[in-house]
Amino acid sequence: MTPPSSRHLGELTVSAQGLGCMNMAGHYSGVYSPSVAAASIATIRRALDLGVTFLDTADVYAAGESERLVGQAVVARRDEFTIATKGGLIFDRSDHEGTTAPLGDRRSVDGRPDYLKRACEASLRRLGCDTIDLYYLHRASDTVPIEESVGAMAELVDEGKVRHLGLSEVSAESLRRAAEVHPIAALQTEWSLFTRDIELEMAAVCRELNVGIVPYSPLGKGLLTGGLRSVEDLPATDSRRLHPRFHEENLAANLAIAAKVAELAAEKGVTPAQLALAWVQQQGHDVVPIPGASRPERVEENAAALSIELSADDLARLDSVAPIGVAAGERSVDMKSINR
Repeated sequence: MTPPSSRHLGELTVSAQGLGCMNMAGHYSGVYSPSVAAASIATIRRALDLGVTFLDTADVYAAGESERLVGQAVVARRDEFTIATKGGLIFDRSDHEGTTAPLGDRRSVDGRPDYLKRACEASLRRLGCDTIDLYYLHRASDTVPIEESVGAMAELVDEGKVRHLGLSEVSAESLRRAAEVHPIAALQTEWSLFTRDIELEMAAVCRELNVGIVPYSPLGKGLLTGGLRSVEDLPATDSRRLHPRFHEENLAANLAIAAKVAELAAEKGVTPAQLALAWVQQQGHDVVPIPGASRPERVEENAAALSIELSADDLARLDSVAPIGVAAGERSVDMKSINR
């Protein structure tokens, strides 16, 4: 297939679609093994073949294993990839170690300048590189002014350890304040047919400030792939079992919406995932979704969505099936840390 064209996140040029690496090291399931790692490395290398060179990870994904895996995968071809990672968010899962219960998702945020600098240094070591192309503040702190957090990150740019700065899940006010301290290349937030909050205000603010948009979970955490029929399809340790949209009272309603998307996909001769991704990609030339994949065939399916063109009628039908606010249940187990 033709390699994906590039898009711009502020002054940073990246491939038009990225690759989310959160689950490559067992983040959702908590299961990490040599076979999982080998498949994930093969996936990253296949992504390069397809022109998907924008990799997204974070220091908390599988307690740093995702960053290590990304570093192993790109070691011989580092200059061909654009790597984004994040700091400032901490997951506490200690009470689930050695159990088969769903992993906990209790979060704490640390936006202190000294912590962010240490976190960046640790990420560089795990990634095995000298510079991070895009470094995000994973969540804004409710105790540390965002100007202080971004100021520390700007010093990392001055030191050559980071090239561009990003923010994840902040409010419009915080984005404006941060941009006064240092240019912000990208805002990462959830955006899919199930989660369209960004369209109410944040997308316009991003465009006003020349901030690119990086949608995570563009497939609704798997709900829009057409492959999920019940929560029992998920491993017992899969943390999505804790997400409100997967709760019994919400899941049936959400799967019914996903089924309608699947019907439209069948009409176009594409997979449900491809249609959902094409919809996100068509929201603007400054939009770079990062669907996750841990097998080469999945990244192939996702990359093929770049060649799908949606007509005005296609977009209208999808808007009718999945209008803003359609999903049942909150989009996160911890809404307190979002939009600060």
